[in-house]
Amino acid sequence: MTTETTGTAARDGDSRPGGPADSPFIRACRRRPTPHTPVWFMRQAGRSLPEYREIRASVPMLESCRRPELVTEITLQPVRRHGVDAAILFSDIVVPVAAAGVDLDIVPGTGPVVAEPIRTAADVQRIRPITREDVPYVDEAVRQLVVELGDTPLIGFAGAPFTLASYLVEGGPSRTHAKTKALMYGDEELWHALCDRLAEVTLAFLRVQIEAGVSAVQLFDSWAGALSEADYRRYVLPHSTAVLSGLAHAGVPRIHFGVGTAELLGAMGEAGADVVGVDWRTPLDVATGRIGADKAVQGNLDPCVLLAPWPVVEAEVRRILEQGRAAPGHVFNLGHGVLPETDPEVLTRVVALVHELSSRRADQG
Repeated sequence: MTTETTGTAARDGDSRPGGPADSPFIRACRRRPTPHTPVWFMRQAGRSLPEYREIRASVPMLESCRRPELVTEITLQPVRRHGVDAAILFSDIVVPVAAAGVDLDIVPGTGPVVAEPIRTAADVQRIRPITREDVPYVDEAVRQLVVELGDTPLIGFAGAPFTLASYLVEGGPSRTHAKTKALMYGDEELWHALCDRLAEVTLAFLRVQIEAGVSAVQLFDSWAGALSEADYRRYVLPHSTAVLSGLAHAGVPRIHFGVGTAELLGAMGEAGADVVGVDWRTPLDVATGRIGADKAVQGNLDPCVLLAPWPVVEAEVRRILEQGRAAPGHVFNLGHGVLPETDPEVLTRVVALVHELSSRRADQG
């Protein structure tokens, strides 16, 4: 199967037998019947895997994201080990803003650190538009992966404008997002100019991945849960909508995810995604009521549960599968990313359990 054939099938939503577009993952995203509930894990590409730590031992994070051979290998590792129903591209949400000219680094143990935080309109203007030529390593890695993965879908991703803006304004990770909110409230014009620019960069970055052949995309708004619903609707929703609506005719499912977003789920569902990711705080049946019956859901095992004894893990998996039945489509996942201390064998057992339980239910009608 060629890269072109695979990518086209994924984009067109072709329902032919086989291929990523007919996979359980894509079918669940499109709210179609599936032979079993598909499962993948956020941050499955790396983190807990010893083979990942070995390959990354001497390579800085940003550099590893810019080396297609490393991106390909790291992305494939959890598919080989766990048998998950989808791969997610190994990358980082700051990759496109670095390509857009922002001076930053990903510091081990800290996260993204920005040399000159955004303060003025001139700072915003320095964030330039990007094209495929600015991220050729992403294009190349996706094309390699589509061939390697065959019928297994590849998920592309990007950070949402608010979360990217928070890093750029704070200068790095923040618990309170105080500087971000100060700019948001204090200079609304500058805030929207910044988010407009970041939405353009994000949209271009996702389009590169889609044209290279990814089968779905996920927009991470990791820090949106720091906002009230009113503030989310005023300061964030228009920009996330610009990204997701800009992909409306791309032919791939769009997933939207944030942490601590229980009170925002309805608004996030309005942004234009086909699937809304739910963290572990909100039961999936409750989340479905807030999001609406026209969206699939993704989630939502607490990552910390994976550190518990197996009977606890099994009980939680059963609960989530049962609650997920309220949604028109369910992709099993964690409520956030895999913790580094997670035993990879537990992840493998969870995949097998989800497949077993949901397949049995499908067989029973």
